[in-house]
Amino acid sequence: MGLCYGKNIAADDDASGDRPSSTSVNGVPARGSTPVHASSPNPWPSPYPVSASPFPSSGGASASPLPGGVTPSPARSSTPRRFFRRPFPPPSPAKHIKASLMKRQGQAKPKEGPIPEDGVDAERPLDKSFGYSKNFAAKYEVGKEVGRGHFGHTCSARARKGEIKGQLVAVKIISKAKMTTAIAIEDVRREVKILKALSGHKHLIKFHDACEDANNVYIVMELCEGGELLDRILSRGGRYTEEDAKTIVVQILSVVSFCHLQGVVHRDLKPENFLFTTRDEDAPMKIIDFGLSDFIRPDERLNDIVGSAYYVAPEVLHRSYSMEADIWSIGVITYILLCGSRPFWARTESGIFRAVLRADPNFDDAPWPSVSPEAKDFVKRLLNKDHRKRMTAAQALTHPWLRVETRPVPLDILVYRLVKSYLRSSPLKRAALKALAKALTEDELFYLQSQFKLLEPSKDGRVSLENFRLALMKNATDAMKESRVPDILNTMEHLSMRKMDFEEFCAAAISIYQMEALEGWEQIANTAFQFFEEEGNRVISVDELARELNLGPAAYAILRDWIRQSDGKLSFLGYTRFLHGVTLRSANTRHQ
Repeated sequence: MGLCYGKNIAADDDASGDRPSSTSVNGVPARGSTPVHASSPNPWPSPYPVSASPFPSSGGASASPLPGGVTPSPARSSTPRRFFRRPFPPPSPAKHIKASLMKRQGQAKPKEGPIPEDGVDAERPLDKSFGYSKNFAAKYEVGKEVGRGHFGHTCSARARKGEIKGQLVAVKIISKAKMTTAIAIEDVRREVKILKALSGHKHLIKFHDACEDANNVYIVMELCEGGELLDRILSRGGRYTEEDAKTIVVQILSVVSFCHLQGVVHRDLKPENFLFTTRDEDAPMKIIDFGLSDFIRPDERLNDIVGSAYYVAPEVLHRSYSMEADIWSIGVITYILLCGSRPFWARTESGIFRAVLRADPNFDDAPWPSVSPEAKDFVKRLLNKDHRKRMTAAQALTHPWLRVETRPVPLDILVYRLVKSYLRSSPLKRAALKALAKALTEDELFYLQSQFKLLEPSKDGRVSLENFRLALMKNATDAMKESRVPDILNTMEHLSMRKMDFEEFCAAAISIYQMEALEGWEQIANTAFQFFEEEGNRVISVDELARELNLGPAAYAILRDWIRQSDGKLSFLGYTRFLHGVTLRSANTRHQ
């Protein structure tokens, strides 16, 4: 994207043949501005032209509601060359990602074996009936095409009847002929379910209707006529001022924090998936394309590889990820907005994935020396390869780079997860966390104060389980019920018999991993250890410490290093290690 020139950073490109071409891969049209999807193709088309052969018709003219004269989007093989220092073709999927893609698209190698006789071992035909309204043509008058994707295309349309009669809408038309696997069918079904369930946020695309006929599924949404964020990045030559970038990033974080609280992870955040409502310079954005999104419980991990290579998080490639993967993608978008180049780049997707896994973004070359320290810190805290150390979307809105005292801060589901763990921890662990809470900086306290305020404490300044329940229900949509987010309240039953003041709330809602990512962590830890020495440190045996950490006798040799020989109490090393726990494997790694 604009001035997203290639930098070969600490990643060797494949020399063995996954070098890309400008044609489609596995039937997925290649786009010049971003590579083809690393897994499931994104069925949401965009007004931004793509390089693709004419999209095959899903049915005869008599069966299609499209008017005459609607033609395919013009082909374009790559992003305009003037926006790159060195032109390069769009990458193609790496081999292991390709396998996932083919499985989702139904293009895997046919099974070998004898040809089955008629009616014997024949595969059951896919059920492509969705149960949606069948009278699309009677309800909507379709206009011109505005975008195209692998599974279908998008047209403008005018509603003929109903509550939105006379309004212009966008209709995403998904070809049933392209749904060749049960996974592809489920993706469409889940996209509609998510769009129906999510509601009530100003930066979320509004869902109107879902229809179907023998050939297509039709998803009717509000029409955004301002173009993609990608278009505006290109029109600016690839770089935003910090103030203009803040306006964009705040909108992205706001809607993503809303989705995460509802238990929805987007999984394909990129500039193409944010549309401006109008052509006005200050028009608000809407997030689109939930074709790869999924419902997710607070403690659940996903393992299917989806997304777009330039924006994919390291843990997605490791097949174990959660909402933090969206935060990484926002970090990539912010990096591009501030400097006009991609943080991870290579000539092949295998090379891109190596860079994502191994390389660090470049903050040394221009224009980074002129970018504010707060902005650089913000991006670094989103692009941390350890997903546990990244800020959440709600936390990011309270970062000094974006903080506005009068801007409401959204409720963060992370607080519920951390409080749940705190309530189940031992007295020694709670004492260690309380000591850490006394050493928090003003920046960390601002976030915690905002979250505590959202719980609406009683007059005595304390909160109970009921406060947590009411705060969650106040923000609930049907999506939250589908993802079973409220179930987390059942794991916080220890709070039902008592209340928690702000001081204890701070101790309960601290993420030690996020604290360790701060530049001033060592000073914070030293200060916290002094409080712990005064109030919480006590004599502890190796056996008791192992039980605290749920480790066996094999870990005794490592744990002895955590206890001072002089008085049998935790040392500074022991305190910091004890704070976030340790597995036997990680303990052995550190010991070596």
